[in-house]
This record gives sequence, C-alpha cells and structure tokens, in this order.
Amino acid sequence: MAFRAREIVLPAVGRDLQVAESEVPEPEGDQVVIRQSVSGICFRDILTRDGFMPRVRTPGVIGHEISGTVVAAGPCAEYVKEGDRVASLIYRPCGRCEFCLTGRENLCPNKEVYGETLRGGYSDLAIVSEKSLVKVPGHIGEDEAAIAACVTGMVYHALKVVGNVQDGSRVLITGAGGGVGIHAVQVAKRLGATVIAETTSQSKVEAIHRAGADHVVVTTGRFDGEVKKLTDGGVDVALEAVGIATFESSLRSLRTGGTVVVVGNVQPEPVGLPLGLIILKGNRVEGSISSTRKDMMDVFELSRGGRIRAVVDRHIEPGEINRAYEDIRARKNTGRVLIKF
Repeated sequence: MAFRAREIVLPAVGRDLQVAESEVPEPEGDQVVIRQSVSGICFRDILTRDGFMPRVRTPGVIGHEISGTVVAAGPCAEYVKEGDRVASLIYRPCGRCEFCLTGRENLCPNKEVYGETLRGGYSDLAIVSEKSLVKVPGHIGEDEAAIAACVTGMVYHALKVVGNVQDGSRVLITGAGGGVGIHAVQVAKRLGATVIAETTSQSKVEAIHRAGADHVVVTTGRFDGEVKKLTDGGVDVALEAVGIATFESSLRSLRTGGTVVVVGNVQPEPVGLPLGLIILKGNRVEGSISSTRKDMMDVFELSRGGRIRAVVDRHIEPGEINRAYEDIRARKNTGRVLIKF
C-alpha cells in the first residue's frame, strides 16, 4: 500500500519552495517509512536552495532532520518495526567502507545525503534506510528527537569526539544564539566545560545564559581580547559555527595548544589562516562533519532529566517556509525553527 504525503519541494535551485502532495511507495529492502510531526530547518537547507550543494536533485523534497514513528518497514529491515520511535542521521551510510565498519560512518565516502541525493525530510512521511536510524528513548521529546542528528549529535561529535572537551575545559562558541550555537552551549555545559558564548544580538543574551553560558560576549567585531580576559589567557576549544565573520577571532581566542573545531559556514566565503600564529602557539584547526549513531545515542543519554532541551524559536506551517528562510538568514531566530506537519 502506498502512502499519501504532504511535503515541501524545491522546484529548481534558486527558486522558492512549494508545498505539494505526492505518493510515497511501499518501502523496499531496508527502507523505513517514518511519520513525522516536526522537521527541523538547517542553514544548510538554505545553502542547498541557493545552489551551494551541487549534488542536489531537483525538483525534490529537501531537508535532512528526520524523526518520528515507523509506519512501515521493508522486508530486509531488522532493527526497527512499525510503531518504534526513531531518529535518522542526515545521510545514508554505505555500511561497508573502513569508516562505517569502525563506527565513523560520518566520514563514509559513499554516503548519500537526505534532501540532496535522496528524498529529504520536509514531509509528514519520510523514507530512509534502516542504516541511518537510532531508536528514540521515552525521555526524549519530539522536538529533541528532531534535532538529534544535525544539531545536538553534531555538536556533541565536534566538542567531545573531535575537540576532546571534558570537565574543566574552557570552550568558546560562536553564533551562540542560533539554532546550532544555543544547543552547543547546553552540550558543552553538560560535558563540564566553562562556556564563553559569542553573539551579535543583545536580544539573545538572556536566552543564551538560560542555556547555560557562563559568559556572553556581544560584538559585531573582534572579540578575542575579551575572551582572553575572561579565561585568563584563552580557551581550550573554539567551536566555530559561523565562518569568515568570526573565524580569526576564534583562532586568536585559543590558549597555547588549543583547537578550533569548525562545524558551520553560514557565510561560505574563504577565510585566511595566519600560519605563524598557528605554528608558534601549536594550535590546530579541525573540521567536524555531522554525527554518528553513537553520537546520537550518547546525546540521548546526556539529555536525561531534561539536561539538554530543544530551544525552539517557533513552529511553522509548511506554507511559511520561504518567510522562515528569510528570517533565519537575517539571524532573527533564537534557537531552531521547526516545521509542524
């Protein structure tokens, strides 16, 4: 039996998104059909619409933040069954390469990305591979499940796995009022760090403090001097979630031996690297991509007792998607914007 889905479609690169309906076929192989109540909007989706993701297939359903309840499973699905609550990675790993076989499926060179090369998550019915799924425990709400892969799981991977943040670490987070940054504040605090949060918006300071930031730096220019004063010499890890506007200050905010972990590039222009500074201070710049299933499960465990919660600016109807994109690009949102189906 096929399913009827309500969805948001990108008709062509650079065009406004459109609400549509289509038929979702019965799942094949290890495919799973998931009924969604909410789906998150990521800045990457805006870049996809604007043509920065050359593999995107149009017309097509974009978006990659997928979670919900299994309504059908293909004949080869063994891990989940109808009725299970699940959340999906933003991609389908191959399951065969050296990275997949060692629990580093986020580095899989053969992965296919939902919303780009595969049907995406902007729909009340998503179809994904079982290889992408983790089961959602009962203490996790639907909003928290929606952001588990691309937000909380992603920043957990960047902070813990790549940046080695631990109890007592000093961490800088740029763009701390946005959909990624405000959750990174929570994850870093849950890992035991002292958190310095950077934002350009005075109106977001209170929410950032509520998320757990120890200090909030409000600026539209250089901020490394203030960060060094607050930390007696610099941070151990800077989570760079913005790009060219903040990258150099993030790098200069590091203590000797510190690391910038880059997860965001909302302004895709290239940045300059002061190589002498990196050499003399023994600093590192590392990229961190997405999350693994283990990252998602670890974040679910960290979230027990409501210790990590989804900060949602608002829930929108599918027909409000283009206006939401404008607001996100203008940084009007505090936290994530979710589509309600």
